[in-house]
Order: sequence, then C-alpha cells, then structure tokens
Amino acid sequence: MSLTADALSRLELDAKEVIARYPRPRSALLPLLHLVQSEEGWVSPEGIELCARWLDLTTAEVSAVATFYTMYKRRPNGDYTVGVCTNTLCAVLGGDEILARLEEHLGVHHDETTPDGKVTLEHIECNAACDYAPVVMVNWEFFDNVTPQGAVELVDRLRAGDPPAPTRGPGRLCTFKQVERVLAGFEDGLADEGVGAGPATLAGLHLARERGWAAPPPDAGGDAALGMPATGYGPGGGPSGSDAPADTAKSDPANPTPAGAPDENSSEGGKRQ
Repeated sequence: MSLTADALSRLELDAKEVIARYPRPRSALLPLLHLVQSEEGWVSPEGIELCARWLDLTTAEVSAVATFYTMYKRRPNGDYTVGVCTNTLCAVLGGDEILARLEEHLGVHHDETTPDGKVTLEHIECNAACDYAPVVMVNWEFFDNVTPQGAVELVDRLRAGDPPAPTRGPGRLCTFKQVERVLAGFEDGLADEGVGAGPATLAGLHLARERGWAAPPPDAGGDAALGMPATGYGPGGGPSGSDAPADTAKSDPANPTPAGAPDENSSEGGKRQ
C-alpha cells in the first residue's frame, strides 16, 4: 500500500529535521530507516526509495543497510514485538520454556507475526537485565521475573487491546510505530518516567556501601591487586592484559620497542623473523 499524500508530507518535514543534525547527510540513514518504519511498521520498498532520494544514495546502498540490521523489518511488524531472552541466566530460570509456550500459544515462531497483526515474536539474546531473569521485553520495555503462564497472559492482553504497564520504566506501553519514531530521534517525553533500576539492580551498590568499599581514586591508574600498571594495561602488556601480542605499533603503550629503536613493522626495521 502506497503512502498517502499526508504521510509523505509529514515524512518529508521530519526527514529534513533528522538530516540537519548530521554534518554529512548519509550519516542520517539509520534514523531515517526508523522514521519510515514508524509510518508503515516496516521498511517497505517505498521506504527504501524515500531514504535513497533524501540522501542521494542508491536503493542498493539503502537496502544493504536495511537488510544488515535485524531492527529493520522487511515485512509488516506487529503492534507489539515480544522478545524472549534465552541467554544463559534467563534460560536456566525458564526462558526456553517461556519461548516454547508462546510459540505454541501464538502459533508463530521467531520473527513471525500473529494473523491479527498484534504480536511479533522474537527470540533474542541478553537484555542486560539478568538480575530480573527470566525477562520478556515488549517493544523494548521490561517485564521481569516472567513465568510461562505469565507470558501467555501478557500476550493475551496485548492482543485484546489491554497492554499492561512494564515492570520498570514508563507507566504505559507504546506501540511499535511509536517506539520507532523515538528511535528516529523524536522524543516522546517518557525517557525519565518510572523506575529504571530496581532493588535487584542496586543490591551490589548497597552491599559495597555496607562494607565500605569504594572505587580507586581517578589518578590511581590500574588495579594493583591484579598487577596492572597505571597505563591500564595488564601485566603481559597490550589492551587486553595478558593475551595481547608483545609487539604492537609504536603508538601503543604496550610496545616494548626502546625509544629510538627502529620499528620492526616498518621498512627500516625489516621483516619480522
């Protein structure tokens, strides 16, 4: 279905605002893909053509980006993207069972949408919310400590038009299109609403305060207990500590080449034996 004249007019104005934020127009491609997705619920061939025209790119260049990132949908997405984490901790605590139950209940699998267009199911990796595992995300809002039955009740409410409030964050769920507009760079005023870090997230901080632990002063450099010098490099040298190669570029603090000595990697130093 083609975009209406009103939709095209809105997109044109918004696209100009997005592009103006960048020193090079083509740098605006990612937010512009979110912008067209906020209108149609996916990145359609027409959306590809719009982005190409706005940025003076070929449709092939735009398609290469749109097909590389899984956040851009190449077919219509549901109103609510339900992501089930099965990474280690969530899996141990029931993530696999939750995903299997939802697949059976909804009759869809990863990146498929229910016939009513309400729910797209995703099998996702870590949500960085292990302290509340198992976690389900709806349009990237957290639903913590979910059970298989709780997940079924959650998607049933979404399909019935009665979306529950997330466990943390805003007091209401936004639709997929609304979230996409935010990802395009247009604020919805909900960023600071609700609780971001709950008790489980802050448990380590409270424990550190009870025990009098504190971070090292800013000028302390590395961790002496681990044998790390003030450069921040490990005892073996190199960015990753002990497993980095010994010989690196002269500009690297881990380079053992004495001052004034020729760099083995350069033409003056000759080939490495």
